[in-house]
Amino acid sequence: MKHHASDTHTLAAAYALGALEPAERDDFEAHLRACEACRQEAAEFGATAARLATAVAQPPPAAAKERVMAAIDGVRQLPPHVPAAPAARSFAGTLRRTALPLALAAAVAAGVLGGVTVWQARHGQELEQRARRAQQQLDAVSAVLAAPDARTVHGRTGNGALATVVASQRQDKAVFTAGNLPAPGAGRTYQLWLAHDGTMLPAGLIQGDGTVVLTGSPAGATAVGLTLEPAGGSPRPTTAPLLLLNLPA
Repeated sequence: MKHHASDTHTLAAAYALGALEPAERDDFEAHLRACEACRQEAAEFGATAARLATAVAQPPPAAAKERVMAAIDGVRQLPPHVPAAPAARSFAGTLRRTALPLALAAAVAAGVLGGVTVWQARHGQELEQRARRAQQQLDAVSAVLAAPDARTVHGRTGNGALATVVASQRQDKAVFTAGNLPAPGAGRTYQLWLAHDGTMLPAGLIQGDGTVVLTGSPAGATAVGLTLEPAGGSPRPTTAPLLLLNLPA
């Protein structure tokens, strides 16, 4: 499938996730050799997707493997499913809406719903609640990541953690994700802020490694800040910022 030159730049997310067809992958790799912006974008999407998937994943119950193995002999195998030939479609036209959300959905399904079949009878309600919360988080994050105008910036906090902010003017939302963020300690929490004309407005809490959609509108904000605050958060920063990351233009 051939793309116009302007479409090629939209394939960075699919390339980072291994979602391109072989011919498309070869064409895009040839493009990468001459496009520094796409090389950086592909690397950022790969790192961001990995951290987001890890952040929302949940380990299966400890006894799930033992129960699954014990039940294998009594489970009838289904015949193989042969998918119908896919209809031709414009890959570039649907990429931004589906590529990254589908990859994250797969990670969430593997982590959150691991062992559902075995544990559903006794823990169905708990699993349903966990899946619903994960799906809500996934939907909110995916809406920002899949936005055609999504922009990504990376930074490092004062205590060594890696941070990523993805912002969409169209969605009027921003997503923050952190990796290797040390535990805040008893009675403390990390708080996010949006900088507006020199004023820091509260934008949500994060306990450690994870991903959150910032509360409040990033429109007009110049930066995202991160501080260490008392549990429950503060109306204004009480400590020096661990991170002050300029929002992507």
